[in-house]
Amino acid sequence: MEFLTSLNTVLLLGGVILIIPCFIFFIEILAAFVSQPSNLDVADAERPKTTVLIPAHNEAAQIIEVLEVLLQQITEEDQVIVIADNCHDNTAELARSVGVTVLERENLTHRGKGYALDYAMQQIKDNPPEVLVILDGDCIIEPDTIKNITCKAIATGRPVQATYLMEQPELPSLKDKISMFSIKVKNLVRLLGLNRLGWHCLLTGSGMAFPWSLISQVSLAGSKTTDDLQLTVDLALAGSIPVFCEDALVVGRLMKDKDAQSQRSRWEHGHLEMILVEVPRLLKAFFKTGSFAALGLALDIFIPPLSLLVIIWLASMIFTLLAAIIGVVSITPAILVGIAGGFLTTGLFLAWSRFGRSDLPLKNLIAIPFYILSKIPIYLKFLVKPQSRWVKTERDLPTS
Repeated sequence: MEFLTSLNTVLLLGGVILIIPCFIFFIEILAAFVSQPSNLDVADAERPKTTVLIPAHNEAAQIIEVLEVLLQQITEEDQVIVIADNCHDNTAELARSVGVTVLERENLTHRGKGYALDYAMQQIKDNPPEVLVILDGDCIIEPDTIKNITCKAIATGRPVQATYLMEQPELPSLKDKISMFSIKVKNLVRLLGLNRLGWHCLLTGSGMAFPWSLISQVSLAGSKTTDDLQLTVDLALAGSIPVFCEDALVVGRLMKDKDAQSQRSRWEHGHLEMILVEVPRLLKAFFKTGSFAALGLALDIFIPPLSLLVIIWLASMIFTLLAAIIGVVSITPAILVGIAGGFLTTGLFLAWSRFGRSDLPLKNLIAIPFYILSKIPIYLKFLVKPQSRWVKTERDLPTS
């Protein structure tokens, strides 16, 4: 009897905890669905002197197109620097042919995006820009994006993140379509909701603008601090909460096969590590300082990758419902899990109905359970061999 009482208490607590990420997810989606834009108007703002850093590892296939589009938004006072980092192709040569500055870096020990960015920052620190922009080497930037994010960075004195989405493949598979919808939920819909609530923004890796006075105080060298989510936390705790720019867009490419699988594992394992390490840190900051920004960021990060959240909810629903049917525990835990599921499924439906129809037609929704099941090995691997160290192979792809 004592065991059953303890089990019922554990399941009740689990149901309450599960409601938290599902409810926050629902609130973010709902805010994006019904709220009006809350953008700062920068139409008449003076364009700040800007340096765009593009860390590139074997990006010869698209670097010229990326630069040609970018240069249409660059003024005479601006500078574009490509860091050809441990490249084995002609990325550097192609970038120079377009007329931008190229830094070549070879270091097999200190590899990755953070070291490349830090190397470039050391080269420009004696004549720094007002704003530093970071753009991945395969991202096409939409018109007015540079102006909008840089002017907003100066106006707010805070880091600014553009919308960062993925290009639709010519012949997308069902998995591609679901991946694109997941990315849109994470990098657009939820950030729209957070922005319209007046909360924080999560940095997503490309299309980021930083006031030089802020980013120059941060060491980007290394693997941990260059994780975009980690950088968001560090900046927020230092009082510089990133903001979202709704009128800015960069578009990357959706990776395929093993590269995509490896990057999904690295990103999602990193997110799980952030939940275990940084959520307690943020909550500690909230209780110590009363910072609701820290609390909001903790609750947002507490939302696990979307596929994992669905798996957890489904397993919890089945277990608590069966336990209640056979009389092992009360029906209350199943009711709590059901409430969590209501928030989760309603949020997903709202996101799909307004933002996801073009990526994921109604007839393709049947494939979602199979996509989620395909992600289970990624989460099981986290328990055995987590991939938390960021080392750039192609590029990092944020997924849900």
